[in-house]
Amino acid sequence: MNLKTEITKIHYNKNAKGFLVKLLEFASIFYGMGSGLKNKLYDKGILTSKKVDAFVISVGNITTGGVGKTPIVSEIAKYFISRGEKTAIVSRGYGGKLSNKNINVISDGEKIYYNARLAGDEPLWLAENTNGAVVITSKNRYKAAKFAIEKFGVTKIILDDGFQHRKLYRDLDIVLMDSEKGFGNEKLLPAGPLREGTEAFKRIDRLVIVSKNTGHTRAEKLAKIMSKKMNIQTFLCKTEPDYVYNIKTGEKLADNTEVTAICAIGQPEQFYKFLNNYNVKQTISFDDHHIYTEEEIPQEIVITTEKDAVKMLDFNRSDIYALKLKTNVNVEEILNG
Repeated sequence: MNLKTEITKIHYNKNAKGFLVKLLEFASIFYGMGSGLKNKLYDKGILTSKKVDAFVISVGNITTGGVGKTPIVSEIAKYFISRGEKTAIVSRGYGGKLSNKNINVISDGEKIYYNARLAGDEPLWLAENTNGAVVITSKNRYKAAKFAIEKFGVTKIILDDGFQHRKLYRDLDIVLMDSEKGFGNEKLLPAGPLREGTEAFKRIDRLVIVSKNTGHTRAEKLAKIMSKKMNIQTFLCKTEPDYVYNIKTGEKLADNTEVTAICAIGQPEQFYKFLNNYNVKQTISFDDHHIYTEEEIPQEIVITTEKDAVKMLDFNRSDIYALKLKTNVNVEEILNG
């Protein structure tokens, strides 16, 4: 039994019962006390967020797992860059081998300095897919933001997964919610997927419902419900499959090809659903941010996510393909409310 997999199942099953559930619920009491105390200290001004001389936006979420932040971070950065703003993306760099105690410049907006193993899969994907954006990883977001301003003259800073990081003041807090998973069983970690309690909701400036599906009726209804229920401006982001391409040659893969699907993301089942044009004979899921070895990849045609593909580019293989997704989101509408 993979304990992490079992716990994830519990997070999204409101009827789950048993000893493990009780144990997780007991642990979540202490997690909630710590999280709630931190928020109370900030809310009362005992702890204060530090400001920098730039407009700061956080793109985050209330829950754990892959909600779909990375493409939206990229779309917001591209929006600012297209308007002549010098833009930086600051990420914690989770999964990368570089020490996030340092300030690591993954890209200066023109050149990329590290591979996925060092930078982390998401920072590298952002660097490759957001031309012109400075991409920095660091645990200390305040110091990283200051560095971006002083070194690169940045005027706009986007925090990737920054909602819980209250040390850096932000001008806009955008929080994402998965249209299928929602808030799971609505319990705090580790009993559920919630990183914070309901006290966090009042900090949300914009709520974005992310629909990772081929139909968006459910997401559209949910956006209307959440807008009324939480009294927060709520928007919709549609994420859909576009095409599958060879990561070495760019050649597209023909429909109905027999493939093995592999990924190491927060919610693998949604990725697998996007491959219904192919004959998927097996699926292999690894823990989120897993660093692959070439031996782990079966000797057959493989489809993976773009986030995973950046970690396979140096493999001596010509049969690895990635699914290109298209993100349909009105950034200007979200930013201006």
